[in-house]
Amino acid sequence: MENDILSILKKNHLSVTDGRKQILSLFLKSPGALAHSDIEKNTDAAFDRVTVYRTLQTFVDKGIVHHIPTTDNSILYALCKDNCEAGHHHDNHVHFICDNCNKTICLDDVMIPEVKLPKGFKPIHSEMVVNGICDDCK
Repeated sequence: MENDILSILKKNHLSVTDGRKQILSLFLKSPGALAHSDIEKNTDAAFDRVTVYRTLQTFVDKGIVHHIPTTDNSILYALCKDNCEAGHHHDNHVHFICDNCNKTICLDDVMIPEVKLPKGFKPIHSEMVVNGICDDCK
């Protein structure tokens, strides 16, 4: 996993810091999305809330992680796939939130359908969240 972390940071021209390594490690180990609070709880006490926020924002800007919308307007983060890059996220997949366990999962193979907009409208970003019961809770 250490090699994966170093590869991601180097590919995105980011310096290798303990904070970035720890946060990327959490994403690589996690089967679903993470909230800011999840990351704070699972990193060293040396990383304060602002450091975690800035690291996450840098990862979003570089196309390493992406935001996931939630019904309560909180922000969840998930690791992007290889085709995302700085300023251009290509995570056009559906996100699933389990109503039972609250786990949020990227459904990488389920694409957001193209929305036909009226003439003159240009889409920039689309998000789709499906709520239900996950396979583990059924």
